[in-house]
Amino acid sequence: MTSDSATSEGPRPAGKAPGQESLDPQRTRIMGRLSYLLAWFGGCVSIGTFAMGSSIVGTLNLLQASLAIAIGCFVIGVALTINGAAGYKYGIPFMVQARSAFGFTGTRLPGLIRAVPAIVWYGFQSWIGAGALNAVSSTLLGFDNLVFYFIAFQLLQIALSVFGFQGIKWLENIGSGFILASLVYMFVSVLDKYGDVIGEQLIDIDGTWGLPFWGATMLFLGIYSTMILNASDYSRELKHGSGPGLLTTLYAMSILPCTLFMGLIGLMVSGATGVADPIDVFANAVDNPPLLITTLLFIAFAQVTTNVLNNVVPPTYVLMDVFKLKFRSATVIVGLLAFATFPWELVKDDSAAGLQLFVQTYSAFLGPIFAIMAVDYYLIRRRTLDLDKLYDAHGPYRGINYANYAACIATLIGALVALNVSAVSWYASLLPAGLAYYLLMRHWPACRRFNQ
Repeated sequence: MTSDSATSEGPRPAGKAPGQESLDPQRTRIMGRLSYLLAWFGGCVSIGTFAMGSSIVGTLNLLQASLAIAIGCFVIGVALTINGAAGYKYGIPFMVQARSAFGFTGTRLPGLIRAVPAIVWYGFQSWIGAGALNAVSSTLLGFDNLVFYFIAFQLLQIALSVFGFQGIKWLENIGSGFILASLVYMFVSVLDKYGDVIGEQLIDIDGTWGLPFWGATMLFLGIYSTMILNASDYSRELKHGSGPGLLTTLYAMSILPCTLFMGLIGLMVSGATGVADPIDVFANAVDNPPLLITTLLFIAFAQVTTNVLNNVVPPTYVLMDVFKLKFRSATVIVGLLAFATFPWELVKDDSAAGLQLFVQTYSAFLGPIFAIMAVDYYLIRRRTLDLDKLYDAHGPYRGINYANYAACIATLIGALVALNVSAVSWYASLLPAGLAYYLLMRHWPACRRFNQ
């Protein structure tokens, strides 16, 4: 990848000062490689990973599950590098990058498709974090009120979110060590408590290397397919000097440890106890009350680090672009919308099927958009963007009638194919969406203006 000095598109917006998030090209980059790795490490403690591990009980053995997680994380790393290249090179966020393929008005389609699962994840993970705080409160104080803690926890996250990436950087850096130590402890505790049952139910079974195995790789990938789409929102904060290979390694190695530990913990505890609810999973895994309280506090803290990075910034930028809001106002609205997602419906005590279906469904729509943006940047634009046009509301990408219909049609084609192969929906959507977009851009006269 090249630095900004390698581009010369003429005058461009000045960018934002530190702590003032905007859609302009990034001027001051605040993250070195270590901070970036730690941010992704802390930001990938998704409580949904436990539920995904629970959802494959009886389908894969322990070795197959471990390989499925590793493959999913490697694909995530490659995809993040591919789609984050434009943000890394030009300093632009996802909503500006998407104008190249979708047009000013058309970006509302990928923006809203990206925002909806982020807000749902935000609500779900806040509900789980609130459940952990409520369990601690009930044990120590005798006060049991989940709704109270859900509201209070959500308001706390909204307050933290308004600090933007400066706040995210320090929150993730401080929390990463605590997160890793807690996960190692929990993993060892699970092996010690359920070793015999795990051997019988997860190691000694045949499992499968067929479609369910590849479907499992997509489930763990699908948790992060939202972040793949708006990779530029993060890569624009990284200082220059890292090539594609190093970036792929940074992404994969920051995501793999947490995903592997959490997925296997969910798989092992649910396989041994039949419990899928994450809070109950940990209550069953840890016998020592002080350690259980520490573990529950870890769950709550992990939801904050994940939500602030992954589920606040993307929909916030969407609201900023569509409704011309300020960053802080948009973060508050996103936090309030998360209250209305009914997160308690996604994972029941005995099943994570609702969360699995949710991941498969939204991945069917996110996969096509990723393919379209990759084809647009690498094959249509040859990794060269004209920032003047991307920021010119009166230029070739302008107006209510100037969405790029090639991108919209290709998204629909990819999603229709993916929904018919729901187990591997993200994978299944890539080729039909990417090919349809390329052919339409090359041969449909209505797309000529977007080919300039």
